Parts: sequence; C-alpha cells; structure tokens
Amino acid sequence: MNRAAPSAPTSGSAKGVVISITLSTSSLPPSDRAEFWRDTVSRTFFPLDVELYEAEPSAATLTSRQLGPLRVSAVTAGPQQAVRDRRMVARDGEHHLTLAIQHHGTARLAQDRREVFLEPGQFTLSDSARPFVKELPGKFGFTAFHLPRTALNVTDGELRAVTATVLSATGGCAGVVAAYLGALARDAAGVAPDTAHQLGLAACDLLASLIREQHGRFVPEAPEASRAMLVRVKDHTLRHLADPELSPQTIAAAHHVSVRYLHKLFESEATTLTKWIQTQRLAMCRRDLARPSLRGPGVASVARRWGFTSPAHFSRVFRAAYGMSPSEWQAAVRAGEDALPPASGAGRR
Repeated sequence: MNRAAPSAPTSGSAKGVVISITLSTSSLPPSDRAEFWRDTVSRTFFPLDVELYEAEPSAATLTSRQLGPLRVSAVTAGPQQAVRDRRMVARDGEHHLTLAIQHHGTARLAQDRREVFLEPGQFTLSDSARPFVKELPGKFGFTAFHLPRTALNVTDGELRAVTATVLSATGGCAGVVAAYLGALARDAAGVAPDTAHQLGLAACDLLASLIREQHGRFVPEAPEASRAMLVRVKDHTLRHLADPELSPQTIAAAHHVSVRYLHKLFESEATTLTKWIQTQRLAMCRRDLARPSLRGPGVASVARRWGFTSPAHFSRVFRAAYGMSPSEWQAAVRAGEDALPPASGAGRR
C-alpha cells in the first residue's frame, strides 16, 4: 500500500495502545484508485475481491482504530461489490466476524442462503469463514466492527442463525449494542489506551449477548453476559441520575432481571450499586458547583438536579466524599483553590 500516504499516522504498537490510521484515495488519479482500494480493504479486513462500479471511481476513505481485540473502521466510498468466495476462505484460514452499521446509502448482504437489504440505521453480521457477497449500489458510509471469532464465546450454530439478518438500532438488545458501538466509534480516540482495550472487550461481550439473544438462548449467568449486562446497567444509570426515583428496583425492572442479580453484578466492582449511584451523583454535583459564574448555581438546586431530595443528606455525603461542605467547595473554587483531588471512587466513570 505504497501508492498513497496515510492522511493520519499510526500511533503505537504495544498491547493496550490505541492504533489508528486513515487511508484515502483522494490524492490518487481515478485510474489508480481501484487497485489501491482493493488492497486497502483486504488488508484491513480479510482477502476480498472488490469490484468498483464507477468508470472513474469516487474518492474513498477508510479510518481504522484497534481497541483490544476489536477493530473499528469507518468507511465512505462509491458504489462497489465485495465478494469472499470459497477459494479465499480455504486459502485464508482465518476466522473473523464483521458487524457493519449502515449510516448512509444502502447495502445488500448474501450469506448462508439468506439475502438482506440494509437501510441507514440498520446493521448486520457477516462471517469470514463462509462465502458471502456484499453489494453497495450507491455512495455509502458505514462503520464496521471487526473481531476474531475466538473473541466470542458462542457456538457456530448461534453464529449461523444471526449472519445476514437485519438488526435495528432503535430498540431492545440490538439498540443497546448499536448505541454502545456508536459511542465507542465516536469517543474511543479520547480515552486512555488501557481503557480503550477494556471497552473493546466489553463490546465483544455485548455482541456475544446479542447473538445468544437472537438465537433464543440468552444465558444471564454466562460471564460475558454478566459483563455486558453491567455495561448496560451503568449506561442506563448514568442517563437517569437526575431521577430521584432511580433505585436498584427500577433499574432491575428496566433490564428484566432480579434485584439480587443486579447486586451480584457489582460484586466485582468493589462497591454496591447504591454506593455507585451516589458516587456518580456527587461527581456531577461537584462539577456543577465548580462552574465559573458570578451567580453560580445554589447548592440546593444542584443537589435536586442530580437526584438528591434531602439537602441535609446531600451536604453530609458530600463532606464525607470530599472533606468539605458543598458551599465550602464552591467558595474554594471561586477563590482559585481547586487543587483538591477527587475522593477515592469519585468521578463519572
């Protein structure tokens, strides 16, 4: 791939380091784009026979980032078809899965004697261990999540039941998975390398849970299902921190699990769910009280904003966490004395 320089450098190579690269055909003359693009796609994913439909191919861009076992690739290009035939499967010998979320344009995927058509907001799964055809009839954009088969603790039968099926990003377990993957694609560049690695592992757990659910045998006790559920519970909790009615009971009901199971999820976190909720609320209050303003928000209004119904209780737990009352903290920040580290466990994530 030496015919066009990457528009962004590769960063790092050690385990846990976020490796990111962007490749584009925009600097090449149209006559040279097809060969470069075929090579780029096959190197990023696995060997594919790519046919571009345009006589003078449009510029195409592929930005790829490695997060632990997961590779996240944003692709924009003109109309084309990618084929993986039996010869490639036999010669390659590797087994990878690709989940692709369609952003604009449409796509057709044929695998395992099924054929599906994707609209923006939908996604599907393909398996490199068996032949498939993916056609993109017009200009398109999608994000692909590429991972080795060994990263998922699911059976081949479960995989075959899910490949080349249309999944919607608008609700249910599929919606949760799509939301998490979308956030991962947008924000992973801004997180620490070790955290990015863990986020990639969590994505694999979520995908395994989705595959099990689609196959009809979701197992809440499975380790990967528990980790995936913990991610979902935390995401739900953070989005509902302002609700004073938020509780283990309401969270359990929203996820169709028992309160006992919910508490068991947090045993590996060295805290309880109730304590974790309080820590997140305190962190948000501490942040809001530190906002620069001549008439900064009042302590009571900030407490109510983040779900604390008792000002006295809020002041008591704030002092226990940060070593001073909320009003003292606000005054110290305004005086330019914000040099205190957060209490252990404080912070949104």
